[in-house]
Amino acid sequence: MQARFQQIKSVILDQISEGEMVPGDRVLSENQLAEQYQVSRMTARRALTELVTEGILARSQGLGTFVCDHRPMSSMLEIQSIQDEIKQRGHKYANAQISKKVVLATEQQAMWLDVAPNSEIFHTQIVHLENGLPVQLEDRLVNPLWAPDYLKQNFDKTTANQYLNAVAPLTEADHIVEAIAPNEFLIKTLNIAATQPCLKISRRTYSTKGIVSYALLYHPGNRYRLGSHLEFNRIN
Repeated sequence: MQARFQQIKSVILDQISEGEMVPGDRVLSENQLAEQYQVSRMTARRALTELVTEGILARSQGLGTFVCDHRPMSSMLEIQSIQDEIKQRGHKYANAQISKKVVLATEQQAMWLDVAPNSEIFHTQIVHLENGLPVQLEDRLVNPLWAPDYLKQNFDKTTANQYLNAVAPLTEADHIVEAIAPNEFLIKTLNIAATQPCLKISRRTYSTKGIVSYALLYHPGNRYRLGSHLEFNRIN
């Protein structure tokens, strides 16, 4: 049998996961929880304190305890493997490969990769999952000149980003971030509602050799967010 504070934690976590409480909602106070579950105030306090420590709740002095925005957040200034991001959060990573093939570059794709139109390029589509839920569709084009063995990789064991950074180390990247309405393919692939907006990241990566890849990364807006911390040198 679970300890009483664990039971209170489980109830609060269930309410959050089922959408009964959303980011910004205030949870019951220690006194209210103690009365509702017939436990001591210390037991109720431990349940709330552990949820605050785990980043699920946040305390605001004089106002109460609130549900945090628990969507994973990725840095806008750092390129990191999605697998590493998920594992660093202590969650389970998995992926599903949709497409892995050679295609002939359209004029637009040729411009993205700085290759000749109709030349052979590599194309992969991979869905990345966190605890069984899709958090990213990675639609990537790769220049075979800089990563000739790209399609031979086992993407169950490594991510495209990890492999490409090993064979053509990243030196710079271009980012464009925008909010979009999902099409039918995204709705099905990411398992989201038609009304759920998505974050679309267009990313072109370079090595010292040239342009290595161009990726379109799609994230369900309710499962992912972007952010960063900036530091500025003060000029006297």
